[in-house]
Amino acid sequence: MAGERQPDCLFCKIVSGEVPATVVRETETTVAFRDINPQAPTHVLVIPKVHYPDAATLAAAEPGVAADVLREAGAVADDEKLDSSGYRIVLNTGSGAGQTVFHAHAHVLGGRGLTWPPG
Repeated sequence: MAGERQPDCLFCKIVSGEVPATVVRETETTVAFRDINPQAPTHVLVIPKVHYPDAATLAAAEPGVAADVLREAGAVADDEKLDSSGYRIVLNTGSGAGQTVFHAHAHVLGGRGLTWPPG
């Protein structure tokens, strides 16, 4: 059920501490950790502690938590000193968009030039 921990979800296991991650920030509602397959010099994932399959579902069900994810993405960029060079926040929804873990999450990417379009 959406909002509840899913026993087979990698990100739920990171939230619970069952799977290790390099955590860079944590709040009451979010966890931010380094991506294990970085696509830029800085690549941090920000996830809600509650389980929703994608950002749209999270935003519809718990807009405050969705806002927390975006606020923390900005805080990660500040902590990583990305403001001067710029950064990107990416929210993939669905396998066709590149989502591989079906737990809402934001990618914070920076530390190199990011071209457009991204795909």
